[in-house]
Amino acid sequence: MKLVAIVGTNSDRSTNRKLVQFMANHFQEHASIEVLEIKDIPAFNEPEDKQAPAEMETLSEKILEADGVIISTPEYNHTIPAPLKSVLEWISYTSRALINKPTMVVGASLGTLGSSRAQAHLRQILDAPELKARVMPGNEFLLGHSEQAFDASGQLVFPEKLAELEEDFTEFLTFVDMTNQLVAAHGLNTEKKRQFSWEAAAE
Repeated sequence: MKLVAIVGTNSDRSTNRKLVQFMANHFQEHASIEVLEIKDIPAFNEPEDKQAPAEMETLSEKILEADGVIISTPEYNHTIPAPLKSVLEWISYTSRALINKPTMVVGASLGTLGSSRAQAHLRQILDAPELKARVMPGNEFLLGHSEQAFDASGQLVFPEKLAELEEDFTEFLTFVDMTNQLVAAHGLNTEKKRQFSWEAAAE
């Protein structure tokens, strides 16, 4: 299975990057996970030609080619970071690459709550008509105290969180299979949904 994992921040010292890098290494026998950065993608600015910057087009292509997506978000002021919101704006305005794409939301934070409010907000955003990702329900991996969660080699050292992550990831692999089979079997108008516009909806 081919997955991509988006580091949902432009911070160079993010523990969310450590989290998805750990997942890519730890689960490599079960799936190929490519870690994608967003820190070099320009802030969203509505282009007249609806063309995204080259960096954004590359990220969209990798999402389109993947069987599923993992998004790891920190929590800034009770929500997701501005760079992640900007990337989602680019996707919704141009490629709409997340439509019907199986998606797992995870998050790490230095505090106790482990980005719970940001994850809830991200799920709401991903349900927008121009994004419409198929987010795995009933699952919330929250890594609190993340500064202490990884050793010098990048290994997750909290045994209970490792067990939880392994269970969640196993469920996600099943969710990816089932979702992609459902979309393929029933056609679910992925391309039609990518043509959605508020202007047409208002007519």
